[in-house]
Amino acid sequence: MDITIRPVRPEEHRALAEVTAQAYLGDGLLAFGESDEYLIELRDVPRRAAEAEVLVAVGEDGRVLGGVTFVAEGGGPWAGLARAGEAELGMLAVAREARRRGAGEALVRACVERAREVEGCARLVLSTRASMRAAHRIHDRLGFVRTPERDWQPTPGVTLSTYALEF
Repeated sequence: MDITIRPVRPEEHRALAEVTAQAYLGDGLLAFGESDEYLIELRDVPRRAAEAEVLVAVGEDGRVLGGVTFVAEGGGPWAGLARAGEAELGMLAVAREARRRGAGEALVRACVERAREVEGCARLVLSTRASMRAAHRIHDRLGFVRTPERDWQPTPGVTLSTYALEF
């Protein structure tokens, strides 16, 4: 599958919002389903793109296959974990029909490359749920290591495992 990774375009905001929402809903990652407050953030691609870097994976037919939010060194409103000297990736999502075709890994690789370009950035960090096994395989392949001392709970009952890639 031919996949292009690039910044999201305004005309793709709606498509990426739905890909992201459906990935999280379909994988059972939202405790309250359609009424989960986090779903509002996942669908708010225009705000994410204005306050962070949002990358999309696009197929050869121009269809949005997935996306990720990249937060450069220094954090910002979309960083949940990053400290000084760290970049962060989050909200990684791939459409079900595009999974196991390289889109997720391509998005993570793009974040790794972008983080290495940021002056003063020593590592790329991310948070994930225990059930996100496909994502864990990508993280392992790319050299991320678990940082259990940084695991956290964004809301009661939701524990996020953390990973880091040192440069």
